[in-house]
Amino acid sequence: MEAQAQGLLETEPLQGRDEDVVASADFSSMLSEEEKQELKAELVQLEDEITTLRQVLSAKERHLVEIKQKLGMNLMNELKQNFSKSWHDMQTTTAYKKTHETLSHAGQKATAAFSNVGTAISKKFGDMSYSIRHSISMPAMRRK
Repeated sequence: MEAQAQGLLETEPLQGRDEDVVASADFSSMLSEEEKQELKAELVQLEDEITTLRQVLSAKERHLVEIKQKLGMNLMNELKQNFSKSWHDMQTTTAYKKTHETLSHAGQKATAAFSNVGTAISKKFGDMSYSIRHSISMPAMRRK
């Protein structure tokens, strides 16, 4: 008896085949005519309410568009504003600030490293130039 009571009190969600059984079950035979009429009336009322809500929503959406047009707001302006706000919000996050700081520091180090490499290359070319000029001029000096 306890196993049967346990089955009625299960809290697990229905599985796929359980849902199919419930969906295909005919509960109308368990309802009295009065209950059927009440449920049909409730169904009609709910459908009417849903239709009314859709109409109200549609009217409000049209009114929203009219107001935006009067204010000169269009889709492109909204996209720009949304993008600007999102960009600003992103820039104020801790992750962005840390990343920006790290990349900025890395950029400064890279700039310094390239500058040092450039200086070293210039110095080498300068030394080579001096060496070439010196070796070219040496034979001339020996002839004198």
